[in-house]
Amino acid sequence: MPKQCWIVKQEPEAYSWTTFLKDGKAAWTGVRNFQARNFLRSMKKGDWVFFYHSVSEKQVVGLARVAKEAYPDPTAKEGDWSCVDLVPVRTLKKPVTLDAIKADKALKELLLVRQSRLSVTPLTEEQSNRLLALAETKA
Repeated sequence: MPKQCWIVKQEPEAYSWTTFLKDGKAAWTGVRNFQARNFLRSMKKGDWVFFYHSVSEKQVVGLARVAKEAYPDPTAKEGDWSCVDLVPVRTLKKPVTLDAIKADKALKELLLVRQSRLSVTPLTEEQSNRLLALAETKA
């Protein structure tokens, strides 16, 4: 697994993992938080990205990869916003719930938990490997 890994959050009602799989690629647009935007700008081609269904499901459901590094977000009418292109890699064998993340010693400090409003957050290599282990999925 690459050194840099990330979690992106999306409401499944707005854009689900299933839709992402069907599309085969997505521009990750609409991020309007400066910290999350800066995380997007730090993403490198080939970085792994965990796909988290927020709000109704609250679980990590898939693994994607960065296909194109940050570029100007075409949905932004004003301001300095960026997006990246993501491609799906695989569905996790076992979704990892927010409760499981909060209960896990290696994961309870994730920004996903501590700064839950951020839609893009980084993971350490240890955290990424732990998520994969809980998901019973190989990278």
